[in-house]
Amino acid sequence: MPTPSPEIIHLLSVFAIAFTVPTFKNMMVLTYGAILSPGRRTVAAALRVLGLEDRPDFGKYHRVLNRARWKPLLLSRLLLGLIIGLCLPDGAPLTLVVDETLERRWGRKIKYKGLFRDPIRSTKKKVVHSPGLRWLCLSSLVTVPWSRRPWALPFLTVLLLSPQTSAKLGQRHRTSVDRAGQLFSLVRRWHPDREIIIAADGGFAAVPLVQHCQRKHIKVRLVSRLRLDARLFDAPEPQPKGKRGPKPKKGPRQPSLQQRLQDPNTIWTRLKVTWYGGEKKEIEYCSGTSLWHRVGLAPVPIRWVIVRYQEKNQTKHAAFFSSSQTVSAQQIIECFVQRWNIEVTFEEVRAHLGFETQRQWSDKAIQRSTPALFGLFSLVVLMALRLHPQKLPYQSARWYDKQEATFGDALAAVRNHLWQLDNYSISPDAADAVLIPAHLFRALRHLALQPL
Repeated sequence: MPTPSPEIIHLLSVFAIAFTVPTFKNMMVLTYGAILSPGRRTVAAALRVLGLEDRPDFGKYHRVLNRARWKPLLLSRLLLGLIIGLCLPDGAPLTLVVDETLERRWGRKIKYKGLFRDPIRSTKKKVVHSPGLRWLCLSSLVTVPWSRRPWALPFLTVLLLSPQTSAKLGQRHRTSVDRAGQLFSLVRRWHPDREIIIAADGGFAAVPLVQHCQRKHIKVRLVSRLRLDARLFDAPEPQPKGKRGPKPKKGPRQPSLQQRLQDPNTIWTRLKVTWYGGEKKEIEYCSGTSLWHRVGLAPVPIRWVIVRYQEKNQTKHAAFFSSSQTVSAQQIIECFVQRWNIEVTFEEVRAHLGFETQRQWSDKAIQRSTPALFGLFSLVVLMALRLHPQKLPYQSARWYDKQEATFGDALAAVRNHLWQLDNYSISPDAADAVLIPAHLFRALRHLALQPL
């Protein structure tokens, strides 16, 4: 078993209060094994890479996920606290990104699985559905010293059920919007005094979620896409004194965003903003405030922005909104653009941490293993930040002009730290010494450190 440096031990010891003492020791074994394992992230693979495949008590490591008692929500709170403490300046706003991702799984014993739209395999003309588990992931956007773009570090991941699965299990169905509101309330309870900004894609652009974000005890700023045909209204005029009857909730209807986009009299303002990939891009925008209304619900005040820009010799457009009317158009645009970093995180977790290779089928293990993998992504980044606070070494090649470190390099740095420990040994004491050529040793070391 490796024993990391005091910096890493101190980082991991924060999570001890969420476990019993024996379970925490077993969880640390699985954590080191998951970091060092190439390929699949199973309990067996974690034990094998640590040289524990001959342990007669191997079952206790499986029980960490499928039976042991520990507190996942407390772990999420502790992880967010570490992210804030290590990556955010004092008093800085907490910028979060919320999004869904699909874990493709099948099997008769997985009772939480459903049939969901597969965003990777679907196209504009054809929708492909895949069996699996759908997860809602809440991540914190932070800056790291060895990258120009913000990184989305997951800290809270929950399962989303399909309507059919909810009915089959006899549970009340909760949509992704419902679950997102619950997560926002949870983070606000954890950090009641910090400014919270949340970027989400168009699937979370819903009047009920905006209402939830604008509640006095929640008070978070939501930034998302807005449909061009959204029903927008002026604020109601003050009711004349002495007039009886209910007060109007909205005024006259405004032109739709589609009409404003097509209107030649619309005044456009040029602006240079930080765009996808961190580049500066010149765009044109128009902005305003409205009451967004949906039939059967009270209208909500928002600030909307229509953006017009050139891409591949074509004029494209998009519309965004903020649940706060006091922010500028540039803040809304740049906040939403940062949302794409969570897509990078999803890809890195799949490529380097074995997402979708888990083989657990018990209910509790399924609910725990995937959130643990997403949390491991953030934990690896925090470990790399402790080991390399200024500059992270990264691999490059003649055919790949790599400009900055990626998560694969952060994982390699943490692996290098664990493999170099003097007390790490899985070979028998009486083994014969074998001389290895230097070039072969370097090749083996590269294979051990670099993610597959």
